[in-house]
Amino acid sequence: MSLDEGRSIGAAPVDAVDTEPPTAKRPGAPAGGTDGPGGHELLRLGLEQTMAVLGGLGCMVHLGVLGSSGLYLVADTGLPSALVRAWGEVGREEQVPPARAVRERTAVWMPAGAPGKAGAVPGRPSSGAGILSVPLTVSGGLQGAVSVVTSAPGEPGAEAQRLLGAVAEWAADWLRRSTALPGAADTGWYGSGEQMTGREVMVSWGWDFAGGAVEGDRSALGILGLDHGTFDGRIGTWRHLVHPQDLPLLLARMDAAIRARSAYSLEYRQRQPDGSYRRLEARGDARLHADGTSVRLIGTLRDITGSGLDLPSAGRALLDMSDGFLAVDRRWRIVFANPEAERLLGPSGHLLGRLLWEAVPDLREPGVENACRQAADDGRPAGFDLRRSTDGRWLHVRLVPVPEGLTISFTDITRVRRLQDQQDTAGERTARIAELTRALATAVTGRDVVGVVGAFMLPLFGADGVGVWVQERGRIFAVGTFGYPAEFVKRIEGIRIEDTPPVAQALIDCVPNFIPSPEEFIRRYPGMADIPDADGKKAWAMLPLVASGHSVGCCTLAYERPHAFTHEERTLLTALSGLVAQALERARLYDAEHGRAQELQRGLLPRTLPSLPAVTAAARYLPAGEGMEVGGDWYDVIPLSADRVALVIGDVMGHGLSEAVTMGRLRTAVRTLADLELPPDEMFIHLNDMVNGLGDDFYATCLYAVYDPTSRLCSLTTAGHPPPAVVYPDGTAHFPDLPLNPPLGAADPPFDTAVIELPEDSLLVLYTDGLVESPDRALDRGMAHLAQVLCTAERSGTADPKSLCDCLIAALLPDPQRALDDTALLVARTHAAAPADLACWQLLGEPKAAGQARHHIRDQLDAWDLEELAMSTELIVSELVGNVVRHAKGPVMLRLLRSRTLICELADGSATMPRIRRAADTDEGGRGLQLIAALTDRWGARYTPSGKCIWTEQSLPTAQ
Repeated sequence: MSLDEGRSIGAAPVDAVDTEPPTAKRPGAPAGGTDGPGGHELLRLGLEQTMAVLGGLGCMVHLGVLGSSGLYLVADTGLPSALVRAWGEVGREEQVPPARAVRERTAVWMPAGAPGKAGAVPGRPSSGAGILSVPLTVSGGLQGAVSVVTSAPGEPGAEAQRLLGAVAEWAADWLRRSTALPGAADTGWYGSGEQMTGREVMVSWGWDFAGGAVEGDRSALGILGLDHGTFDGRIGTWRHLVHPQDLPLLLARMDAAIRARSAYSLEYRQRQPDGSYRRLEARGDARLHADGTSVRLIGTLRDITGSGLDLPSAGRALLDMSDGFLAVDRRWRIVFANPEAERLLGPSGHLLGRLLWEAVPDLREPGVENACRQAADDGRPAGFDLRRSTDGRWLHVRLVPVPEGLTISFTDITRVRRLQDQQDTAGERTARIAELTRALATAVTGRDVVGVVGAFMLPLFGADGVGVWVQERGRIFAVGTFGYPAEFVKRIEGIRIEDTPPVAQALIDCVPNFIPSPEEFIRRYPGMADIPDADGKKAWAMLPLVASGHSVGCCTLAYERPHAFTHEERTLLTALSGLVAQALERARLYDAEHGRAQELQRGLLPRTLPSLPAVTAAARYLPAGEGMEVGGDWYDVIPLSADRVALVIGDVMGHGLSEAVTMGRLRTAVRTLADLELPPDEMFIHLNDMVNGLGDDFYATCLYAVYDPTSRLCSLTTAGHPPPAVVYPDGTAHFPDLPLNPPLGAADPPFDTAVIELPEDSLLVLYTDGLVESPDRALDRGMAHLAQVLCTAERSGTADPKSLCDCLIAALLPDPQRALDDTALLVARTHAAAPADLACWQLLGEPKAAGQARHHIRDQLDAWDLEELAMSTELIVSELVGNVVRHAKGPVMLRLLRSRTLICELADGSATMPRIRRAADTDEGGRGLQLIAALTDRWGARYTPSGKCIWTEQSLPTAQ
């Protein structure tokens, strides 16, 4: 992607920034690390630390010699090789951040993919969101830029610019002090482990930065190991061959010579085709071009590989190093120690001539001595961090093999490690606080809040116990605790606030209370001296929970050891208590509303199920798990005439109070329509109209079953509800194939009904989808599981419907607290009427039928030993038969059923329903139904497929 356009992001020059880079000394500190690997290593560490702090993808440094047309990459970290090659040389007039930072002398940030401008170099790649560059200017001399490839989208802030500017300021100071020293670019102990080859030869050589070319003949190229036919003669190509540690200072001293137009003496290492390095010495002076507009460096180049170490110049550099520096011979005896090494390790009189392991005992730690010996044996540089056992300070140890032995540099990085540890600790704490904030935002119930506080605040502050308390009617109650003995919580629960001064200070005065030790607790509250032993804690933080300007509770953190609360901890705990307070207030409002909604919902369900001759029934209702709103699942058992029973279950789609209210309305409507003995299909038409009237967003499913114990037939009508499970006495289970009717609110009449026959002692299981369906279980799989559990339970002898309900809940809902939907379950075991308790007669549709009916009644009641009911029953039957003969039509059927009551039914072929009317004193008729109502406990009428049936019920004599 292109980085051809950006903008300046600072009006003031960056050299005004005084922020200190993470790994560098501030300008003006004693000169150290000016030469050699020490200074370059600090520059690299500074770039790495800057990249880490800014969250960048890589850093790079460009330098440009006076009069050069380009800026050259002299140091980088974190960049892939492709980007290093692409950014190796930048034209001064390019519209890219490093060049613009040098020209404009201010920080420049450029987003990735910005369109190019005139003079821009197209195709410049970048792997991040953009590049931030700040100028690097050595006082009165060398110019360049320090850049970071940013990863976060958007423009970096002022803090990022200040940090990068500080790194540039330090690098400029390092280069300034380095160019002030005479001699080679990198004198002293090179010892980088590279193989050195060659012999001393002198040839003509020079650099023309204005033209970007090197000047040398074939012999010069031969010394350098370059092929005359393939080498393009460009400074950019030559730059890639210079040792990376030498390049920054080499360019700095070239720039100094050009600006002063003086003689120069440069020393550096150059890579050969075989990968080895040669040490080269360049000497000459700066001369004007013939046109007088630019300066070039002309002189000689000498191969000094193998000529040995220039001890006088090395000594000057080593003595001024800010790092401790030791040199050991092949027998591991110390032969050189600079002043910084003496400061860190002891006077040179105690170091020189001693074995390294004796002079520096910390190097004998397991693994450290092996690392030193391995570096010497492999001939490769190595480095590691070491913590001193005497004072705990951290040193970065750098091992560089040399022909004479090994050089060891010690950099005191204690401050850097401390800053890193602080950053890591602060970063970890910030991450945990962010997690706590997110978790509190999702906490729904009061117990959720306590769980979040226990999971996040305890490890954040190293506490061992937490409790969240609220006040109600002047007394203290626990929302939840963790880490406290149950006996202690029971003791505190419900006591008056004024009897607990430590908590009262937080609850009433809304003031945090920090108690660092049991002694301090007893000193403040002598009347509660037994509390530390009772709760087993040694320190306490009692935090007021204040939301919307009022106290909502108190949060206590407890420690099992004395704990001195720092100012930072107190501030952070007080701030976090506000988040906990807001979450607790929301949770308590939810708990109150949810509790009222569940109470309403349970109040709308049957409190108990009736005991009926036709079925033995049991039911269960389970609300959805914590955090879920109430639902609209419901069930009912409705006694009908002639010992018939209606079993009904339904589910209002959705969750909330409105759904719970709709459920109550539906249940009331079903019960009312069932009392009117409406056929199921007609009842569902009325229910569908009622749901339609609630609005377009309301739908409900319903299953309605009517079981007749005299015929053992069960009629089933469903509206979008799962079919019931039927378990036969032999233990087999299946789901009847019912007509598919849409849910109430989305259906168009008619509603089809199915009729099945149930053997004696069968099971009819009605349920809502919450029992068999969940996000990880499809409806068909849940129904198959239900059938399997039912078969197993039936064959194992679980005959009691209540026990069967518990068995089904345990098997299909093992963790009800995590259920996403509420569940209703209704289990009924059927019973058939005994044939001996049933008598039926066909009557003629003529006046003498009344006498026949009385005769049949008298004989049957004598057979059942119910003579006490004979007279009243004969009067009832005579009136009913007389009405049929006069007002209806045949055929006429008379039936007696002996159950918990005596049931008398008379069916005819007319659909006209009888109704009671008030007869005047002078009326001859209209008193028959009044007589029936007076002689019976209940009476009514229902439609039949061929007409209607009028029924009555009379209580059996007490002896029966």
